[in-house]
Amino acid sequence: MTTPSRHERVRPAELLGMSAVFGLFTGLIVLLSTREIRLAAIFLCIAFIVGVVILAMLSLASKPNADEQHEIRDENGRAKGLLERDDDYPRGH
Repeated sequence: MTTPSRHERVRPAELLGMSAVFGLFTGLIVLLSTREIRLAAIFLCIAFIVGVVILAMLSLASKPNADEQHEIRDENGRAKGLLERDDDYPRGH
């Protein structure tokens, strides 16, 4: 197993940073339009959480590259942890 590159280690921080920017932008817009700090803080938190969820869903939906495909597959070319044939499924008593 190879050690992850710097980009792979920093990727979660990038996603959290982007979510924080979304939250700050939303909070700032609400603060400037309503002048209520409590309401701006609520919208900031909601936008941050929604940003984290959306970015996580998008990163899960992305197609793995060749290196990731190599880690997913075993030596026979099958996906690790998945059963391919009906014969491999455990039978009940």
